[in-house]
Amino acid sequence: MTEQDIINFLESGWGVLTLTVFIIWSLIWEGLALWKAAQRKDKVWFIVLLLTNTLGTLELIYYLFIGKEKKK
Repeated sequence: MTEQDIINFLESGWGVLTLTVFIIWSLIWEGLALWKAAQRKDKVWFIVLLLTNTLGTLELIYYLFIGKEKKK
């Protein structure tokens, strides 16, 4: 795949749709993970999540596994 192929894809309707889906996916998980980190007062995780962009991967891991409520 050449650079021109990538540019053509991104300029096409499919490229715009793909990019839009990735942005929405990332924003949803970023927001949920940041919200949970703030509620749990996880300052280090909050900063890491805020400064990194992993297309929702790191945020999803935090939200589903690390950010679980501790049982009393």
